[in-house]
Amino acid sequence: MADAGTVTRAQPAPERAADAPTRASRLRFWRSPADQPRWARPALLAVAALAAVVYGWQIRHAGYAEYYAVAVRSMSVSWRAFLFGAFDPGATVTVDKLAGAFLPQALSARLFGFHPWSLALPQVVEGVVSVLVLYRPVRRWCGAPAGLLAAAMFALTPIVASMFGHPMEDAALTMCLVLAADAFVAALAGARTGRLVLAGVWVGLGFQAKMLQSWLVLPAFALTWLAFAPASWRRRLGQVALAGAVTVAVSLAWVLLLTVVPAGDRPYVDGTTNDSAVAMVFGYNGLDRFGGHVPGAVRSGFTTPDPAAPPGPGDPAAPPAESWHKLVDAGYATQIGWLYPLALAGLVAGLLRHRRAGPAAPTRAGSVLWGGWLATAVVVFSGMTLTHRAYLATLAPPLAALAAAGVVLSWRGLRDRWATWLLPAVLLVQLAWTAHLAGRYAGFLPWLTWPALAAAAAAGVALVVVGRRPGRSWRGVAALGVAAVLAVPAAWGLSVLDGRYAGTAFEAGAGPSGPVGLALDADTTDTLTDPRRRLDDYLLAHRGGARYVAATSSWRTASQFVLPTGQPFLPLGGYSGLVPQPTLAELRALVDAGELRFVLLGGVGGLGTTDSELSRIMAWVLSACREVPAAEHGGGEELLVYRCGPGS
Repeated sequence: MADAGTVTRAQPAPERAADAPTRASRLRFWRSPADQPRWARPALLAVAALAAVVYGWQIRHAGYAEYYAVAVRSMSVSWRAFLFGAFDPGATVTVDKLAGAFLPQALSARLFGFHPWSLALPQVVEGVVSVLVLYRPVRRWCGAPAGLLAAAMFALTPIVASMFGHPMEDAALTMCLVLAADAFVAALAGARTGRLVLAGVWVGLGFQAKMLQSWLVLPAFALTWLAFAPASWRRRLGQVALAGAVTVAVSLAWVLLLTVVPAGDRPYVDGTTNDSAVAMVFGYNGLDRFGGHVPGAVRSGFTTPDPAAPPGPGDPAAPPAESWHKLVDAGYATQIGWLYPLALAGLVAGLLRHRRAGPAAPTRAGSVLWGGWLATAVVVFSGMTLTHRAYLATLAPPLAALAAAGVVLSWRGLRDRWATWLLPAVLLVQLAWTAHLAGRYAGFLPWLTWPALAAAAAAGVALVVVGRRPGRSWRGVAALGVAAVLAVPAAWGLSVLDGRYAGTAFEAGAGPSGPVGLALDADTTDTLTDPRRRLDDYLLAHRGGARYVAATSSWRTASQFVLPTGQPFLPLGGYSGLVPQPTLAELRALVDAGELRFVLLGGVGGLGTTDSELSRIMAWVLSACREVPAAEHGGGEELLVYRCGPGS
């Protein structure tokens, strides 16, 4: 396997030429560029096509992440809600995250209508883009074979295969970080400031999708640039400072918007008690995940429990304890960590093989980049509470890149006789790790798992023998060993094609007999039930020109009406029930002005605390408003309907 596409410091010009294809070559997109093997582009397109099938296969059954789906519904019917990332069509309160990942979903819903598949479609596209783009930085680093392997490994990583088929904000984050890595590697060869700034822009856009998680790549980017960029120290420092400033500016654009727009002209910021976007981003979604606190941030420990609680502790799928070693426990490792041994081999081999070539060796630079990204993410995730396993998708690009390098560099070691022991050693360690994880779920595809592991073991032993007398025969044995150890992780990723393993819970993880995907809130519907339809008809008929159809004591109650209709219901208390939006005084002002006539109490959630603004509102409604009998509104007795204002 030749180092096709590898660039050194002394060869920046060819790389720039390769990055500027002619118009004719763009039209023949299926043909490989001149600096790549003829099979590279067709093989990459085949991997991308496979990824599109895997991610899109269950798209009609993608389901909803109910809280965020309601926000997308609101953003699809109201441009004001779209701009500010509001939860409700009336744009009274934001979601408890930045809205960047939901904007493509809202646009898709506007274009195709509001359906589970229209919300999942942007993520399928983001997944295919990620697969195609990841090939490029890995190819520049370690050659076309490694780039192709990395794209395939990434595409079939179980959590990735599931995530890109569902409306999750982690999909947009992952794509942005892969695009950032591509721009960064292209910039590194010639110390190109423009490309480095572009990498910062992509990281900033990733921040809009998933906030601080996007900054996990910055230490690796900065270290790699300062150590390997072919420029003076002064220029390197200046470039890092400029790119860092651009990253921060793009990252905080939405925070700045909500800071400079007066509170009365925008929605209230959810997740806070002081209406501060800074507290929401850096407190509620930041330090609070590590046990810290930012003034004004609602403590996430008080938030409403996830509607799809994870399995009980007796189930192998139960999330591992929140400990520093959680990422090697089966519940997480089966979703992201099959390739740990291969990735470690790629990191070590990349750092050591060219140690005599000096710091300019491109393999060492790539090892620092991908290894630094992986190490930073592992440290952070090991120390924080992981709400769901989709967070771990951030690990997939560096793991795939390093694992692909591990295979390719080990292969070259056997071919070039500089480390004939490396490939069989790597295969046998990977075999042991795969057997450990697969053994936790022995009922999943036993007809594939154990024959594949036996073939890998035989190939590893054979390579130990033929490694001493290398000839043509070793290539077939090595290929068999590599394919065998990758077969089991690939099968777990491909399991999303089977509805039995697509899952029904928001929590991603492995079930008792195999992988479970990320199908979201299967019980959520975008159609009104008969009682809700009768109640909705009653509220609309007696709305009397009010701004809101009704206020609800929880976002879950509001979602039962907003999701299917897009009508302006007013949720009280935000996601947690602890957000003082609206206050009792503001609610009474809406009632007095005729902008609100009905309040719905009951349903799931909305309890808050005994001294919360929501509890005071509920007490006032019970004392000052008239209850509408169920026989009158026809909506059943689950929700208590109160009419407030004149005639109450």
